[in-house]
Amino acid sequence: MQTKEHVNNHKTTDYDAILDAQFGKVGTPEREAFRREAYAYYMGQVIHKARKNEKITQAELASRIGVGKSYISKIENGDIEPGAGTFYRIIEALGMRLNITKQIC
Repeated sequence: MQTKEHVNNHKTTDYDAILDAQFGKVGTPEREAFRREAYAYYMGQVIHKARKNEKITQAELASRIGVGKSYISKIENGDIEPGAGTFYRIIEALGMRLNITKQIC
């Protein structure tokens, strides 16, 4: 049995319109800033979850890649986005692999 709260009424939401209204159109500086923040947050969450799965602390991960614990914290909180080299060291330290799925020619 569905309650009133669970009825979707088959409404479609235009998320592009919502993002346009809140952060500007695609290509604007405001939308690009939002995109960078969203990617940094998502990357931080992936790293946080992987670190927790490996049962290591931020300090231990930091030690493994040669940075400070506060740097790992900032990455996991989405405050900063690590460069490619640092990101690669993090995923390697967490026993993860990076796969490129699009052929580069």
